[in-house]
Amino acid sequence: TAPDGFGAVSFDSGDITEYLTRGILPAHTSVTDQTGFASAAFEYAFTIPAGASKEVHIAVPFHARTGQNPSPYHSDGGSAFVKRAFDESVKFWREKLDHVRITLPAQYRDVINTVKSNLAYILINRDGPGIQPGSRNYERSWIRDGSLTSTALLELGVQTEVREYLDWYAMFQYPSGKIPCVVDKRGADATAEHDSHGEFIYAIKTYFNFTHDTTWLREKFDRVVKTVRFIQSLRAERKTDKYKNGTDEDRALYGLVPESISHEGYSDHPRHSYWDDFFILRGLKDAADIARVLGHTALEKEFAAERDDFKTDLYASMRQAMKNKNIDYIPGCAELGDFDATSTTIGIMPAGELGNIPEPALHNTFDKYFSYFTARRLDSLKWQNYTPYENRTIGSFVYLDEKERAQEAMKFFMHDRRPAAWNHWAEVVWHDSATPKFIGDMPHTWVGSDFIRSVRAMFVYEREYDDALVVGAGIPEAWISDPSGVSVERLPTYYGTVSYTIKRTSRLHVAIALSADFKKIPNGKIVIKSPMHGPVKSVSVNGKSVRTFTPSEITIGVLPARIELSY
Repeated sequence: TAPDGFGAVSFDSGDITEYLTRGILPAHTSVTDQTGFASAAFEYAFTIPAGASKEVHIAVPFHARTGQNPSPYHSDGGSAFVKRAFDESVKFWREKLDHVRITLPAQYRDVINTVKSNLAYILINRDGPGIQPGSRNYERSWIRDGSLTSTALLELGVQTEVREYLDWYAMFQYPSGKIPCVVDKRGADATAEHDSHGEFIYAIKTYFNFTHDTTWLREKFDRVVKTVRFIQSLRAERKTDKYKNGTDEDRALYGLVPESISHEGYSDHPRHSYWDDFFILRGLKDAADIARVLGHTALEKEFAAERDDFKTDLYASMRQAMKNKNIDYIPGCAELGDFDATSTTIGIMPAGELGNIPEPALHNTFDKYFSYFTARRLDSLKWQNYTPYENRTIGSFVYLDEKERAQEAMKFFMHDRRPAAWNHWAEVVWHDSATPKFIGDMPHTWVGSDFIRSVRAMFVYEREYDDALVVGAGIPEAWISDPSGVSVERLPTYYGTVSYTIKRTSRLHVAIALSADFKKIPNGKIVIKSPMHGPVKSVSVNGKSVRTFTPSEITIGVLPARIELSY
């Protein structure tokens, strides 16, 4: 829209605000400023009657104009250009945010709105192909949060941006096979953070899990092999006689990767973090599977042997560390015996080690966390702040079949969105929201991706130990008791997209309609978790009574399926 006036001023001659406070514009309509701090203003003169409106259209060249849009400069204020650009933007966001549709009763829809908002914020925070947790303090791209955020995108049907990110990040791999922890405008950061190597392989395999693009996977295989070789070199540093036969403290480090500061709690002093080791194990598991998919039999056997050897050393280390510190929970690192359930979540997912992590220490860890969480929620202990990376514990409780705890955690964290209607979190949440201290970036989209992945687990997740697809593990009775019930459409999984509805039809009956575009049923079949508190008494699938159920879950091997549960 053509302005009624325009004025510009160089930095040495003042500032535009000095003119605007006097209600005038500078006399010059063009200036050159060697400092780069020139300022200027448009003037629009109009009168708006009560109840009327006026639009001013402005095209800002943040980037090159693309597509077939006409030139925006027209006597009508560029109305055609603005309409087309606006329609294109709406189309883009609808395609990204509505690929998956999950419908909950009205009183619970904030959950899904928050998922969709954080998907949008993740895409907004991107810088070119780089996935970033923020656009201010965290204007850098880590493989750590990038791998987990990529998972959240894939779980919501967004693939192109993940591929672009991984193609771009892979270019920064060092000749040694080392994966840099972070990349920014200066290039790769050489800081040693040993979670990055496993995260890189995990991200590649996760992209393949959702796309089944073997051509792309084959292009990345050499980089995967180099990464495994680097992991092997790191482990060799802790496979010496000192760590095999040394002190109790030394033996707790045997076979691990060396200490690093990837876990920010150890930024003051590097530690042998189990956060690193869970990701290393994840990477080795995925490397062996990638070799299998691509038919590299010899490498598959080698990587599988490395995986199994590392798993043995990892859990021996944990048991030794717990013994050294006389603790009954999983420590955050081998040296300190520190309590850090938000870190231990990585062992459950994405590492997929539920059933292998030492028990009862694992359950003790999350019982201890929930006791602390409850005390904080009830304000029965003094607390100042927390980091809402804890959103990932929502998912942990789902995987542990403790969905009531998952719901309590989600309700608490949802309360700390700031502002609530914007559906996002800062990196640091203060008990007093007016506290004038560090909050990190807001929205912080690694935190947002933790929420997305946790909520997705409530509706569906892939169970690694038996290759089953688990449906509805986090859906509470309250959601299905509303007349509208729960509806899920086109939710991506490793096997294809799944759709279903769950509704309570009477006090003792639940109806489920399940369909999918799977090429084949998972080897472990489809496991539906009971949404009601009481034990399941009988089940029918497509009108026929079946016995493949327990009091809390139903296993089916046919699709589509109409399932009736009686309690």
